Amino acid sequence: MILGIDVGNTNIALGVYQGRKLLHHWRFAADRNRTSDEIGMMMISLFNIAKLDYEQIEAVIIASVVPPMMYSLEHAIRKYLKKKAMVVGPGTKTGINIKYENPREVGADKIANAVAVYELYGGPAIIVDFGTATTFCALSSKGEYLGGVICPGIKISSEALFQKAAKLTKIELVKPESVLGRNIVSSMQSGIYYGYVGQVDYIVEKLKAELNEDNIKVIATGGMARLIAGESRTIDEVNGFLTLEGLRIIYERNRERY
Repeated sequence: MILGIDVGNTNIALGVYQGRKLLHHWRFAADRNRTSDEIGMMMISLFNIAKLDYEQIEAVIIASVVPPMMYSLEHAIRKYLKKKAMVVGPGTKTGINIKYENPREVGADKIANAVAVYELYGGPAIIVDFGTATTFCALSSKGEYLGGVICPGIKISSEALFQKAAKLTKIELVKPESVLGRNIVSSMQSGIYYGYVGQVDYIVEKLKAELNEDNIKVIATGGMARLIAGESRTIDEVNGFLTLEGLRIIYERNRERY
């Protein structure tokens, strides 16, 4: 079994693979103050609840965009799983040619997403990731990572609206019954929901025009992907496990050097 770990600014996602099959997955808050023992005990508890034998873990691979969490996480893996984690970064064989001006600036999760999309769907493609930030990444038909767009995430925007406007309240992020709001809550839900749908469709259409390639697939992932995809006219498919799939593929490409 292979354990993939995606460390984001808001959440940490874990997935256990047996070959290409995802056996189990979990998500918990990315608390930078957790000790290695807390992380280790949490992982062991999750395995026990799922009735998976953590001693059967052959390898661990990590994609992280939160450097302060890495010491505790890697130490937890060494202490409790008895493994040295493979960390996606410079020198990792991915099969993706990064055309960014500074390739080191591309997050490990974005690289994993690109690997998964090119392997599973081919190129050209646009990846929309609804995380702490909403990001758009472009892949060419040759598997080149061309660059992307970074926007404030949906939750960040809604919380900023609530915090900065005295008379506005905190709301649930759902699709409203109509665009025209009849009260403060429905008006805010409409603005956030349809505003983001519009943002996604507009940016995707602009990216498609710049890429100037045929049959560009648009794949969405992240916590709000299905919510937005339900109204979007540009998103072709939602894959909630894109980053974990990418980590599995990257491990397979590097296992001989691991």
